[in-house]
Amino acid sequence: MRTNGAVVQSHAAISFDPAVFLTKVESGKTTREYRSKQVVFSQGDAADAVFFIQSGKVQLTVVSTRGKEAVIGVLDRGSFFGEGCLAGQPLRMSTASAIQASRIIRVSKATMVRLLHRDPEFAEKFIAYLLSRNARIEEDLVDQLFNSSEKRLARILLLLAHFGKETRPESVIPKVSQETLAAMVGTTRARVSYFMNRFRKLGFIEYNGGVQVHRGLLTVVLRD
Repeated sequence: MRTNGAVVQSHAAISFDPAVFLTKVESGKTTREYRSKQVVFSQGDAADAVFFIQSGKVQLTVVSTRGKEAVIGVLDRGSFFGEGCLAGQPLRMSTASAIQASRIIRVSKATMVRLLHRDPEFAEKFIAYLLSRNARIEEDLVDQLFNSSEKRLARILLLLAHFGKETRPESVIPKVSQETLAAMVGTTRARVSYFMNRFRKLGFIEYNGGVQVHRGLLTVVLRD
């Protein structure tokens, strides 16, 4: 399948405490361990549950009728996904798969609806999370429309490293393939490889059991 550029969201969730969330869900939940590249749900599956990442990372992809594939999200620990079912979405619009060993909680739609109605504090945090995610999608769309592929790659690396978040940045990004980065940026693997080598030579990144991101990479995003 060919890849195509797409809006990408990659961020740490608004501060959800997994332990608190789990205590609120008394029934209607299951927890499962996923291997890297293992599918959580596929595009076209019935949308009947919301998922929560207790540990690991999940990638969301879509495939067009012509077979073009696009990465539309990379979600971290503490993120929800599959929440479209709460808005009446009958089928999954994307495929979710783990991109590293992950522990994921599945909460049935009925249980999630009851929790939102029963717990106003949780409902407020959940809505804030969704609004934050929508804002990031808008930022990603602007990035895709107006910025060069080099800038988009730099921004994605910074997002994966959590730069600009209140929490301490994770300077080392767990291994993400250049093919995945290319799909996220909307360019070729060869271009990603070229830019990654350029960033390394400039001292913006290092390879050390993953990609170590330095604050200097911000200059690529901020320059005109």
